[in-house]
Amino acid sequence: MIDFRYHLVSIVAIFLALTVGIVLGSTVLQNPIISSTQATAESLKKVNQDQRDQIAALQAREDGNNAFVAGATAELVKGDLAAEHVVVVEAPGAPSGLRDQVREAIELAGGTYTGRVALTDRFIAPEQAGVVEGLAAQLAPVGTMFPEGATPYDKAGQVLAGALMTSVAMQAGTVNAAASSVLEVFQEGGFISMSDDPGKRATLAVVVAPAVPYEGEAAEAQNGAVVSVAGALDKAGLGTVLAGTITASSTGGVIAALLDSGDEASQVSTVDTLDLPSGRAVVVYALREQYAGRSGAYGIGSGATAFEPPPSASPSPSPPATGG
Repeated sequence: MIDFRYHLVSIVAIFLALTVGIVLGSTVLQNPIISSTQATAESLKKVNQDQRDQIAALQAREDGNNAFVAGATAELVKGDLAAEHVVVVEAPGAPSGLRDQVREAIELAGGTYTGRVALTDRFIAPEQAGVVEGLAAQLAPVGTMFPEGATPYDKAGQVLAGALMTSVAMQAGTVNAAASSVLEVFQEGGFISMSDDPGKRATLAVVVAPAVPYEGEAAEAQNGAVVSVAGALDKAGLGTVLAGTITASSTGGVIAALLDSGDEASQVSTVDTLDLPSGRAVVVYALREQYAGRSGAYGIGSGATAFEPPPSASPSPSPPATGG
């Protein structure tokens, strides 16, 4: 007869067997698992270190390239803008840290920097469009004709361009008496700010795109405002380049908007490497190309057709009668 002690011994034996099995199993499997885990960790560590080394090497190469181009810029652009006057117009949000470098590139190329005009947030604010249009109508010189269907910013751009630009070489560096109050009134209204003397008209213009694309429901209209100004500057002078960083040529950026705009895309040149020394040299080359009556999209963004314009046979080609 099976009694209670038999059951107890059986149960103890079963648990003892399980315990021994678990101990033996963990002992046998422990070393392979640990070794495999350690090997995986070492492999990942090596991959990460290799990637860090590659990034460091690429950064060192980029720094070296930038330093070399920066040191050679004076020779690279020498004489390309000789006798030309250039104004810089900044879109709201343009990177202020690039101002000095842009001016330096213009002057190294032999150009005369007339000054800087910065469009303010108020200028592109949707609720101010009516005010901007009213100012344009009020300040337009007698006889001014706005194109049919012109937007408020087409009109404002045309009026501002009349005060900033000329396509006649003999008028470069002089004030347009018929538009002498335009810049002052727009500045007093909080729509622009100025430095140096941009009222002494330029033949060429650089429009600097915002560092970060505009966002929200008004973004498309705000891009359109900047594109309108760039197009107006181009028509009033001998050429305009819209320049910015790679973000400006990405989706929602001002350069991308211009390249999709139709008419301006075929007239205004773009450069999306303004933050690089080589990119600022390309801006000079693009201005030179505009002066010769040609345009293009340059840089590394998806809309660029080349990094830089094709070489010019002459640094001072004969200018066309109208903008680039």
